[in-house]
Amino acid sequence: MSIWFKDYSVESLNSHNTNTMVDHCDISLTQIGENFLEGQMLVSDKVKQPFGIVHGGANCVLAETLGSIAGNLTCDPTKAHAVGLSIFTNHIKAVRNGVVKGVAKPQHLGRTTQVWNIETFNDAHQLTSTTQLTLSIVKKLK
Repeated sequence: MSIWFKDYSVESLNSHNTNTMVDHCDISLTQIGENFLEGQMLVSDKVKQPFGIVHGGANCVLAETLGSIAGNLTCDPTKAHAVGLSIFTNHIKAVRNGVVKGVAKPQHLGRTTQVWNIETFNDAHQLTSTTQLTLSIVKKLK
């Protein structure tokens, strides 16, 4: 059984990211499953630190993008939306080139909070970071 509020396509979700930080960091969503959202970030100079590896903040941008979008996809958009409360990332392995792939899966989907676990991987499918993202579910004002 799917956790999503309705059926979504990767193409329609990606179309909402134009001219945002997601677009600037070359992040795209690649797959939506019954209980996960997957995306990737192209490793280019604009997401690297001066020492030639992916900036830790860029890993956080990828993780928060996946977790926040996923959280919002579980909400009725006419009644509520998910916003970030906290993010905690462990950087495990440096990435110098290729693509960083991320997978967001829910740990807790509550009425007022959600917790998402996001893991990122390099092209060799080696774990590069783990993130825990906590979201607040906020009622939309009428």
